[in-house]
Amino acid sequence: MRKIIFLLVLITSISSCKKEVEKTVTPPKKVKPKPVFKYGYNTDDYKVIQDTIRSGESFGEILDRHHVGYPKISEISNSIREEFDVRRLRAGKPYLILSSKDSLAEAKVFIYKNSVINATVIDFKDSIIKAQVYAQPIKTVERVVEGVIYSNLSNTMDSLHLSSSLTYAVADIYAWTLDFYKLQKGDSFKLVFEEKYIKDSLFAGYGNIKSAVFNHNGANLLAFRFISDSKLGIPEYYDENGNMLRSQFLKSPIKFQYRISSRYNLRRRIAYYGNKIKPHKGTDFAAKIGTPILATASGTVVESTRRGGNGKFVKIKHNSTYSTQYLHMSNQNVKKGQYVKQGDVIGYVGMTGNTGGPHVCYRFWKHGQQVDPFKEKLPSAEPLKKSLLPEYLEFIKPLKYQLENKILPVEEPEVIERIAQN
Repeated sequence: MRKIIFLLVLITSISSCKKEVEKTVTPPKKVKPKPVFKYGYNTDDYKVIQDTIRSGESFGEILDRHHVGYPKISEISNSIREEFDVRRLRAGKPYLILSSKDSLAEAKVFIYKNSVINATVIDFKDSIIKAQVYAQPIKTVERVVEGVIYSNLSNTMDSLHLSSSLTYAVADIYAWTLDFYKLQKGDSFKLVFEEKYIKDSLFAGYGNIKSAVFNHNGANLLAFRFISDSKLGIPEYYDENGNMLRSQFLKSPIKFQYRISSRYNLRRRIAYYGNKIKPHKGTDFAAKIGTPILATASGTVVESTRRGGNGKFVKIKHNSTYSTQYLHMSNQNVKKGQYVKQGDVIGYVGMTGNTGGPHVCYRFWKHGQQVDPFKEKLPSAEPLKKSLLPEYLEFIKPLKYQLENKILPVEEPEVIERIAQN
């Protein structure tokens, strides 16, 4: 009997202890969700609307749809005119509207996404209207890839899942060194370049190509990005000896004793055609008949013939981007298919074709379109100063090692030397 009583007392005691414990347990605190910020605004404070600019849709129509009156729209447009022209909204571009959370849902902020990285933020919630560019925080990482040509550069880059913008950048670097139409199966390349990411995962485009090597016909063609003038801050690409990869066009196809008698002008009136407006897509250099005409850059002669109003002329293809043409010659000095160097005499000034006096009409082609060479940013060919050469050679040491060994990131030069020795 005593045992039974003891057990009952023990059970009762344990039960009461449990209840006491249950009473003392406090419920977990509710954790407030962290506020979400977009473009510097707390989205909890607004109603967020995401949409895309429709074809023919104006800034005014968008704000009107979101309960902003036209007097206010006009005030916004005029206030931010210097920072952002609202007439230049492009169809297909995404945008955000931050509206008030009340029943009216009136727009307070308009965010136009210029690109994956940049957006224009127009804030008109207060009396002071402002527009500013917001740049997403970007993380830049280096990447190294290599490829082998099996048909052409574009197909090889596609097979490496690299976009056309990087292909064009590579082609631009080697535009004066390689003829990309003459690449051979088995040619190879290696690139070290930058990729940009938003929030570590969203690809936002490419940065700089830091170094590259193209193996063509058994020869390595190296390229290193280097800024020779820190004040100007303009990067160029040089080879392992400090020679610039880009070439420079001569300013004139005639060396001495000439004058520019007519410039590139799409609305020029020409007496020869009855003073009617006829586009002049060249630059005329007047000189005596028989004056030598020079190739302004190295390349291959693609035409050396006589045709219509052009008279006798020569056309030279310099690379996949640029070609030049020289009209009204008295005689040509080169044949089709011939390779000429910058400064070579390709013909002589004459008056063949439609012309009122002796001159050479110099025409400049970029991507198949005639342009004004004096308004184009043409590749420069300033040589690397001798005083900078030691600095440059030291600068490219780790880059060369990186290309050869596919190592990221680049180590300090002295570390590179120690690794190489071991």
